[in-house]
Amino acid sequence: MTDTGTHGRRRSSAWFGAEGRSGMVYRSWMRNQGYSGEVFDGRPVIGIATTWSELAPCNSHLQRVAESVKRGVWQAGGFPLEFPAMALGETLMRPTAMLYRNLLAMEAEELMRANPLDGVVLLSGCDKTTPGLLMAASSVDLPAVMVTGGPMLNGKYRGADVGSGTQVWRFEAELAAGRMTQEECFFAEGCMARSNGHCMTMGTASTMASMAEALGMQLPYSASWPAVDSRRYETAQRAGQRIVAMVEEDLRPSQIMTREAFENAIRVNAAIGGSTNAVIHLLAIAGRLGVPLSLDDFDALAREVPTLVDLQPSGRFLMEDFCYAGGLPVVMRELGALLHTDAATVSGHTVAENVADAECWNREVIRTLDEPFQEAGTGTAVLRGNLAPNGAVIKQSAASRHLLRHRGRALVFDTPEDYIAVHADEDLPVDENTVLVIRGSGPRGYPGMPEVSNVVLPPKLLRKGVEDMVRICDGRMSGTGFGTVVLHVAPESAVGGPLALVRDGDWITLDVPARTLALEVGEEELTRRRAAWEPPPPVADRGWSRLYTDHVLQADQGLDLDFLVGSSGHPVPRESH
Repeated sequence: MTDTGTHGRRRSSAWFGAEGRSGMVYRSWMRNQGYSGEVFDGRPVIGIATTWSELAPCNSHLQRVAESVKRGVWQAGGFPLEFPAMALGETLMRPTAMLYRNLLAMEAEELMRANPLDGVVLLSGCDKTTPGLLMAASSVDLPAVMVTGGPMLNGKYRGADVGSGTQVWRFEAELAAGRMTQEECFFAEGCMARSNGHCMTMGTASTMASMAEALGMQLPYSASWPAVDSRRYETAQRAGQRIVAMVEEDLRPSQIMTREAFENAIRVNAAIGGSTNAVIHLLAIAGRLGVPLSLDDFDALAREVPTLVDLQPSGRFLMEDFCYAGGLPVVMRELGALLHTDAATVSGHTVAENVADAECWNREVIRTLDEPFQEAGTGTAVLRGNLAPNGAVIKQSAASRHLLRHRGRALVFDTPEDYIAVHADEDLPVDENTVLVIRGSGPRGYPGMPEVSNVVLPPKLLRKGVEDMVRICDGRMSGTGFGTVVLHVAPESAVGGPLALVRDGDWITLDVPARTLALEVGEEELTRRRAAWEPPPPVADRGWSRLYTDHVLQADQGLDLDFLVGSSGHPVPRESH
């Protein structure tokens, strides 16, 4: 057995194996829950970190998932103990759940380290819960396995499949253009979300579930089983069994989430048409592990990878279809030599072994390398230029091809609310060639870098049949969103980034094939504007928001807090009795 810092015993033995008063205190208070004495016999103690909450609709079924995990832990001879971690529901939380991802990571990290745990199972669902728990597990580096809650069943509206999130943006445009009534929208709401689970498009939740599997932290096929499919619970039970074995093997996140694993995840993200939010989350997780990873890696590694999966918002199908077509193992098997197939995973097998028997049952949903859904180089692109010296990103697979090279005059708004307040004005000086610039939406400026970048187009353009236009923002876009939207502009406007210096009427050139984003204003004029620029007033003066804005890193560094970067391990805390 591996020495975990307790002289050859399990980490939990420092609590439950202690003699005298201390051991009596730890064991006796646990026994008030009805546990019999043999659970303290040295068996692995497995924490089940759950982000269940009725305020996080995507995670509202995780109590049932936790029961399946517990069953597996008991079967394998472990002692399961469930504990709550902060639930982050992007659907309800204001100003954005992203403001609290680091708080979840901090809370879960401290709970794992402070308690008598030998391993952990991480239960997540909605967008930020998956990366938040992976960040925590990376910092503590106890054996850990992720179990995501799974996507909802396909939405159904008027005989057609509709995707949660993605269809919201389309319905919003239809409503603004006068082609849909508010009553029809209200009815459609219930058609989009008709079961437990997270968004069933390839939004951020589905993307991060896929990233957890691609990184090797989730069992094969786990990313795509629908939340209400019995195999979701079967997978959870197997995860409970597997974590006990991982404790015996001392198989830790740092041994699984290596540089090679992150390269696999980046390439898989390109192949599935995954969310741009994966860029920020993977950078943050890598930072916790000390794995070298940069923004430019996402562009370089994705360039040779075609998009294989025809899923909304880039394509037609939904996660239920992806599951029945064979799920992520089919994609990873198809990528073959583009991946590090000898990488370790929580299954105890390599990537190659996990996907060796994967078969595709629907080639409309999952295409081949020879006949992809979109050609290589259509994944997330990283742009640089005098408007984004530290980088910006664009999801090419969800953008309009004719706008990937574009030159237009800027129409600038200091906040997304400023734009929304006037976007329906018939006198708004905007046409299809205008470049909408939305600032004040970055990590510090909002705060939290919300998903506001793909603002709805002005109704007067929608009525003319304009379906897309270039938008540039220092915020994020929901993984369910689409459009030609330049995101994550760094540095953000609130800290004096070049986006803060743009004025109405400035010419902006976007050239995605050349990976450039340029503000056509001379350096002398920019210097003058910079000298006149004044930082906006602080958006927070107390509590978590103050701590966040004082210490959050920029988008190109993953938005973690500067003092949380790097692993700190899992030493047994000092005795308290």
